[in-house]
Amino acid sequence: MKRNFLLIILFFISNSYSQTTYFPSEKWETKSPSEFGYNEKKINQAINFVIKNQNPGNKDLRVEILKGFSSEPYHSILGPTKKRGETNGLIIKDGYIIASWGDTKRVDMTFSVTKSYLSAVTGIAYDNKLINSEEDYVSKYLWDKTFDGNKNSVITWEHLLNQSSDWKGSLWGINDWEDRPVTSKEIDDWRSEPQKEPGKFYKYNDVRVNVLAYSLLHVFREALPKVLKKYIMDPIGASNSWRWYGYENSWINLDGVMTQSVSGGGHNGGGIFINSEDHARFGLLYLNNGVWDNKRIISKEWIDKSLNPSTTNPEYGFMWWLNTEWNNLPDNLYYGSGFGGNYIVVIPDENMVVVGRWLGRNTIDKFVEMILKSK
Repeated sequence: MKRNFLLIILFFISNSYSQTTYFPSEKWETKSPSEFGYNEKKINQAINFVIKNQNPGNKDLRVEILKGFSSEPYHSILGPTKKRGETNGLIIKDGYIIASWGDTKRVDMTFSVTKSYLSAVTGIAYDNKLINSEEDYVSKYLWDKTFDGNKNSVITWEHLLNQSSDWKGSLWGINDWEDRPVTSKEIDDWRSEPQKEPGKFYKYNDVRVNVLAYSLLHVFREALPKVLKKYIMDPIGASNSWRWYGYENSWINLDGVMTQSVSGGGHNGGGIFINSEDHARFGLLYLNNGVWDNKRIISKEWIDKSLNPSTTNPEYGFMWWLNTEWNNLPDNLYYGSGFGGNYIVVIPDENMVVVGRWLGRNTIDKFVEMILKSK
C-alpha cells in the first residue's frame, strides 16, 4: 500500500516537472530533443526537409512584393524593405531550444505575422481599459472622418480584428478595394462594390488592418512600437534589434508631435522587422496564456478571445490562424503567418513553439507533423 502511494506521489512530481516551462534570460538555454523524448535523428530530418524546401524566391523583397501583388491596381512600395536571408528557425519545447537552423539572430521582414503583434497590442489597450469592449463601435473612440457613414460607424474593434469590417474608404493613399481584388472582375466593379454589413463577411485586407493600427494610435496617443516595446517586448526579454515601420506618408500630428502610424504587414513595405529568437519569445508568451515567468503580460481573457473562431471564418481569430485543416496536427494549434513563408506556430498540447522563416509553400504543416512524429 505504501509502495503504491509512493509511486503515485512520484508520478505527480514527474508529471508536474514535465509541464514546467523555462523562461529564457538574455542567453537562451538549449537542451537535446532526446531529453524530452524526441528522436534527434528525426528532428534533423525535419530540419533538412525545411532547408531543402525553403522559399526559392528572389531575396530582394522589393522584387517579390511587386510580383506577389501585381494583380492589384496602383500597387507600390510605400514603406521600408530589406533583402532577406536564408531559411532559419527554432523548435522550443517547455521553453528550451531543442533545435535550430540558420541565423536565428538575423533581422528580417515578417510581413503578416505583424498582425498577431497588432492583436497583442489591442489586448494591451483592452487590459488597460483604454478599450472597454471589443464589441464597442470604433467610431466612439475616433472623432475624425475615418468611420463616417452608416456602415463604417457601426464597425467594432472585433470586426477589425477578425477582418469582417468591410470598412470603406482610403488610408495613406490606398483605397480599400485595391487590396487583393477579385481577379475575375474589372476595376470599375471593384470601385462600385456595395459595402457589406460589418461582421457578416470575411475579407483579408491590409488597408483595413492599417485602419486598426491607426485607430489604436489614437487610443494610446503614443506610437505603437513604443507600446509594444514597453508592455510586451521588454518584459519578455526581447532584443533591441526589432523595428516596426509604417509608410513614408503615414505620419500624423499627434499632440504636436509627428508620429508614424505603423502597418500591419509588409504588403506595401513596412511592418515588423524582427529575428526568429524574438518571434519565439512572443510565441512562448502566448503558449503560456500571456504569462512570462510568473508575471502577467496579457490577460488570459484576451488570449481566449483572440483564439475564438470568428463566425465569418472559423479558421481565423483575432489575427491568429486556427487549425481547421491540418488533420494530422492538434486541433488547438494556432499560428501567425506572413508572406514568403514566415511563421510562429503555437502547439499547446506539446508545450511547444515552432518558428520558421522563408519556408516553401505547403511546407509548414508537414514540418510540424514531422516534429511531432519524432516522439
